[in-house]
Amino acid sequence: MIEQLIGAARDGVEERRSRTSQADLESRLPERGEDRPFNEALVRPGLSVIAEFKRRSPSAGEISSAAVAAQVGAYERGGAAALSVLTDGRHFGGSLDDLSAARAACDLPILRKDFIVDPYQLYEAAVYGADAVLLIVRALEDERLRALYEEARGLDLDCLVEVHDAGELERALRLDAEVIGINNRNLDEGVVDVATTYELMPDVPAGKTVVAESGISVRPELEELERVGVDAVLIGEALMSAADPEALTRELTGADEGTREHNLP
Repeated sequence: MIEQLIGAARDGVEERRSRTSQADLESRLPERGEDRPFNEALVRPGLSVIAEFKRRSPSAGEISSAAVAAQVGAYERGGAAALSVLTDGRHFGGSLDDLSAARAACDLPILRKDFIVDPYQLYEAAVYGADAVLLIVRALEDERLRALYEEARGLDLDCLVEVHDAGELERALRLDAEVIGINNRNLDEGVVDVATTYELMPDVPAGKTVVAESGISVRPELEELERVGVDAVLIGEALMSAADPEALTRELTGADEGTREHNLP
């Protein structure tokens, strides 16, 4: 599966580059005005929720036909700390237009979630409103991983560096990545096992920000992850398929609990 996804990403880059050059993108880079640091949003008190917008996935099929603005607005009102927006079209039904629509609809920091394999995608991310990008260790050789990481930081984009096993975690730590994403999904087979996060957590040095990804959908799971030191969780399918995404976001973030406590005499 991972080879198919990477191949599709490369094909997509070449198709878009044939229509818009990297030089054109560079000329459209926005001036950094309003500060929306993605990394800082993940380390606020309590467990942060990165709420994801995606229409479909290879494992779940069609998930939702919700409009971007309505969905991300619900996430923001529900207390999400940040957003993740899928921009892969072939396998996830996403687009860069979804990214720009999310940027126009809310003030939260946004992660461009895609299979980043080329610097061109970093410039796209910056132009279309992202504050951070996903770099998947499994998809990149060390030299390319470091080059993309450094170029992203040069564009003022934060990086969520994703791993799935001990070897990938070691590579991410050699990069000195600030934010480590532990994906509970095996990208070769699509199998999800939340135990992956618990197995890798003891090997993550103090001072790193950890994001647990995939297979998380209920508040007790978040509470247990917080107890073992996870800083944030990325949740997509549960929120996209919810009848009331704002209510579920509130439940997952504990926003309602905070409101009740504030209103107590």
